[in-house]
Amino acid sequence: MKNMRYILGGAALIGLPLTLQAQEQTQDTTLVRTVVVEQEYNPDIMDASKINVLPQIEVPVVTKKAVEYNETLMPATQIPATTMQSYTGIETLAKAKGGYARLGYGNYNNLDLLANYLFTLSDNDRLNLHLDMNGMNGKLNMGEGQEKWESRYYRTRAGIDYQHRFRSLDLNLGGHFGLSNFNFMPEWDANKQKFTSGDVHLGFKNRNKDLPLDYAVETNLLLYQRQYDPAAENTGESMIRTKAEVSGNISDEQLIHIAFNMDNAFYQKANFENCTSIGLNPSYQFQNDDWKLKLGAHVDFAIGFGKEVRIAPDVQIQYNFSDSYLLYVQGTGGKRQNDFRQLESYNPYGLLQNQLDATYEQLNTAIGFKASPINDLWFHLYAGYQDLKDDLFLVPDFITGGSSPQTRLLLGQADARNVYAGGEITYSYKQLFGFNASAVYRNWNTPSNENATYTESIILGFKPALEANVRIDVSPLSALRLSLGYQHIERSKVEGERADAVSNLYLSANYEVFENIVIYARLNNLLNKDYQYYEGCPAQGINFLGGVSFRF
Repeated sequence: MKNMRYILGGAALIGLPLTLQAQEQTQDTTLVRTVVVEQEYNPDIMDASKINVLPQIEVPVVTKKAVEYNETLMPATQIPATTMQSYTGIETLAKAKGGYARLGYGNYNNLDLLANYLFTLSDNDRLNLHLDMNGMNGKLNMGEGQEKWESRYYRTRAGIDYQHRFRSLDLNLGGHFGLSNFNFMPEWDANKQKFTSGDVHLGFKNRNKDLPLDYAVETNLLLYQRQYDPAAENTGESMIRTKAEVSGNISDEQLIHIAFNMDNAFYQKANFENCTSIGLNPSYQFQNDDWKLKLGAHVDFAIGFGKEVRIAPDVQIQYNFSDSYLLYVQGTGGKRQNDFRQLESYNPYGLLQNQLDATYEQLNTAIGFKASPINDLWFHLYAGYQDLKDDLFLVPDFITGGSSPQTRLLLGQADARNVYAGGEITYSYKQLFGFNASAVYRNWNTPSNENATYTESIILGFKPALEANVRIDVSPLSALRLSLGYQHIERSKVEGERADAVSNLYLSANYEVFENIVIYARLNNLLNKDYQYYEGCPAQGINFLGGVSFRF
């Protein structure tokens, strides 16, 4: 278009002097000045070419500017008047309370004392102190026509543990002390017993995940003394217990693991033989989204007392149908060392008349199914077979003569087997309601031997035939927690006789009166049933325990 305007403008300028000249020379007649236009002028308009240019995008630059707060004092209309200061704090999570204490008391002089404090010395150092004391002192009903037993049993435990985190490993060391004071059944001449225990330990555990192998190792010095036993007075046991394990990944799904343990036991003031027990547990493990497999074995042998080599399987196969359904098969076993600590946990009233060998689980095979068909509900069904060699049991020993008969319990050992089946179901709804029920049935037997020292009724008389537990938890208020439960243990029927079953109906409550302060109470044996957890040792009647706990 601009070119066209230039052409038209030029033509106009050229034609203007010609016209003016013609007007001035009108008087000239010698020349005829006539312009003949042969055709009209048709200009050609060229198409304009469009140039497409995209604009360059420039990212805006944001410059941080310091916020200036106005701290000028302003007249206040009310008192108090303060100046708003600039916020310079750092948001941090609330730290957990390091201390916990609990104190309770009830009838039968039931005592419950617990204190624990965790010191966070630095980011890499932790120190934990622990104290625990519980027990009772009251008269127990021994049955119709029998004198009541003024029973007393108090346990005290104290310990200190320290942990330091190095760059590539954790260091753990500590020590513990234990004391148990109690008395035996009435008419027993030496009716007092005292167990004294102590231990120190040192351990290391790998934290460097870049290493091809993962490892952990620890060693323990265990000391234990029994004040009275028919075998010896003030029998002492010293044991050095060493444990180690190492594992390495073959791939993301495969793992090789080896565990090692060794117990060196030494005895004082008793005609017991020192011994060394060594255990080795190698295994191959495979795991993916559906399968979990473990193929291993427990290899145990002893030097000195109980010299024997034993092998038990360590096999587990698990298949996940989905996230909520699981089927498994297992075959396990291994040794349970019957050291003095283990004997107290089994039954503190049992007396040693000779040195006991370790209990060996030759086989424990089972098949089970776990499922969670809906949220917050799951159940577990299983069945299996267990074969125990040198299993523990209690022998009632009645001593006649003297002023009155005496009864004591001796620790014995015999082989035992059982077929079992059981199940468990659990349901919870938020924090408002919870339900749990479990039961397992066992059918016991022991190999018949005409030369056996003890009869089948003594070996199996207090073995559990049916164990059932039901518990309901309810929180009607956020600060209140109520629990109602029932425990039932039915004994095995041997030779037409069956010991009284354990039947404990209990109720407990916890109420947070203030933040970190809780009042608690528990009532046991609400049905006031006569039963025995240990043969010859009756349980308390209706009893209660209440107290307060707090965190600090």
